[in-house]
Amino acid sequence: MVAESYSRNLGFSATYNFRDVGGYLGSDGRTVRWRRLFRADSLHRIGEADTAAFTALGIRTVIDLRRPFEVEKFGRVHERYGLDYRNLVINHVDWEQIAYPEGTVHERWLADRYLNFAEDGREGILDSLRLIADPAAGPVVVHCMAGKDRTGTICALTLSLLGVSDEDIATDYALTTAAMAPLTASLLASNPETIRGNEHMFDSPPAAMLLFLDDLRALHGSVEGYVRELGLTETELASLRRHLLA
Repeated sequence: MVAESYSRNLGFSATYNFRDVGGYLGSDGRTVRWRRLFRADSLHRIGEADTAAFTALGIRTVIDLRRPFEVEKFGRVHERYGLDYRNLVINHVDWEQIAYPEGTVHERWLADRYLNFAEDGREGILDSLRLIADPAAGPVVVHCMAGKDRTGTICALTLSLLGVSDEDIATDYALTTAAMAPLTASLLASNPETIRGNEHMFDSPPAAMLLFLDDLRALHGSVEGYVRELGLTETELASLRRHLLA
């Protein structure tokens, strides 16, 4: 269930997938706080026309999950905002190297990519969750290139630790699908090589996220068990829940 107290989607002029993850029902009947954690596509697109609206969100920390070559190629959030910028890379296998033969179960293919993030990207995931758990760092915005996969994984783990149901997590993840049409159109115009031949990478079926969460539990017992294996402490988990749940 979602109590819409705020606008979830934040329509900046040149971002396509910037939204608030607040409002979902979490543990003990509490609700995920609005305006504390945002998810987005790459913030290099935030331009001068959006300065006032972006600044009004009060964001303190930017978690950029992209690899260094992506940051170098496309840029990062502008330094004029004076934010604490962290490039916390989630290591993973290059998707272009993963076969997608005819007859592939699409949701299974995506879930396997997210499980690869969870295993190969452990350092970046742990560092991201620690920052999100720190009230002094918030509000936080976490992003990658499209705000779909690496960002979706971090947000899914965070929401699960806050007690949000898998169904609501998958629903939040699936909201990205609507953002992909204008984003892919923009990329086709500016960087067509990122789209052509990779069309299967640009949607967000909820079943993919449900499969990923099931896989993670099968391997690690629970989402909480997984993050404890990474090194997230009881104190950090308590902090996460204390400041992100109303």
